[in-house]
Amino acid sequence: MAVSIDAKWEDFLSPQDNQQIGPQTMASAATITPVTKFTRLTGTTPVSKINPPVTGYHELVFVWTTGTSGAFATGGSGAGALATAYTTVTDRPIMLYYDPRTTLYYVQSVV
Repeated sequence: MAVSIDAKWEDFLSPQDNQQIGPQTMASAATITPVTKFTRLTGTTPVSKINPPVTGYHELVFVWTTGTSGAFATGGSGAGALATAYTTVTDRPIMLYYDPRTTLYYVQSVV
């Protein structure tokens, strides 16, 4: 039985060394595709879907560099949709967990 391994799985591990590409910055959009575990988001467009960068369970960390209300919104469909909406705070890291069984991202509760 062949084992499938995602080509970029190492870019979503913790910790990382200098061989990984490191945190990236991307503009917010209704659908985004992160290329590393840690991503800075700019802009004011709410994200409602994240294209899963690897096939199995994984965690993503986002930091919004521009404050926007309701930055993670529900309404996406298919793999990578967000289970619940979340209002972000500028420069506060938010962790999301991908469940391949439900194909949804779950935002970590922040108190």
